Amino acid sequence: MKKTVLYLLLLPGLIFLTLFMIIPIVLVIGSTFFQQGSFTVAGYTQFLTDQYFLNILLTTLEVSLVTTIACVLLGFPAAYYISKLGPRKKGILLALAIFPLLTSSVVRSFSWMIILGKKGLINNAIVGLGLADKPLDILYTPTAMMIGLIHLFLPLIIITLVGVMENIDSDLLKAAESLGASRFTAFAKVIVPLSVPGLIIGSILVFVGSLTAYTTPALLGGKQRVVSTFLYQNAMTLNDWYMASVIATIMIVITFVVIGLMNKLATKLNPKG
Repeated sequence: MKKTVLYLLLLPGLIFLTLFMIIPIVLVIGSTFFQQGSFTVAGYTQFLTDQYFLNILLTTLEVSLVTTIACVLLGFPAAYYISKLGPRKKGILLALAIFPLLTSSVVRSFSWMIILGKKGLINNAIVGLGLADKPLDILYTPTAMMIGLIHLFLPLIIITLVGVMENIDSDLLKAAESLGASRFTAFAKVIVPLSVPGLIIGSILVFVGSLTAYTTPALLGGKQRVVSTFLYQNAMTLNDWYMASVIATIMIVITFVVIGLMNKLATKLNPKG
């Protein structure tokens, strides 16, 4: 009886997801294998054999990977510090971490355009301090996209890690130190392995978000193409919906591959779960 009630409670959500997510995705993927009524894989062959397309894919993967690594390196110590604070201070810092998520990515991207431009704050400081003779080309490069994406997704990994770290018993560190481990060794052998679930979830969120983000790469990347902006170009500018569907399918496949690899990595790093 209880299971029946639970299934009935799940039913509306399952119907909604099936109608508005699963079926559209299946239709998009299915349409890539049929063109003019016949089975074909020409779209995938064209994408995976054209050097221009491959460069776009590699640039996207590079930007997503570097963004994820940077968010982990910046977010892990910040999350650990926040998790060890009292309820009041923790609440304030978490609110500050969440606050950027309440601001539109368009607004944040335009802010970075002002900061990273040739007459922006960074270049003015570099030229003013005599570190360079002329402004650096930062804006409209992969570096600019990475900076914008790190700003965009860093709060996600901080929030995810704080939720995991605050449940780690601090007595475990004391026990490790009492057995002769240094603070760094205790941190590496106790805190890091127990934080693996949060790291994996946060990394997946950041990587997939960076892979599929459109606004930030479009504004900060300029003519530098990534997969999301290339998809938009094919669909809205070139009106080539078949190639746009192929690109979307490739993005979906990459997402599932990354999730699978991350889960395997989590099992390897923390075999006891």
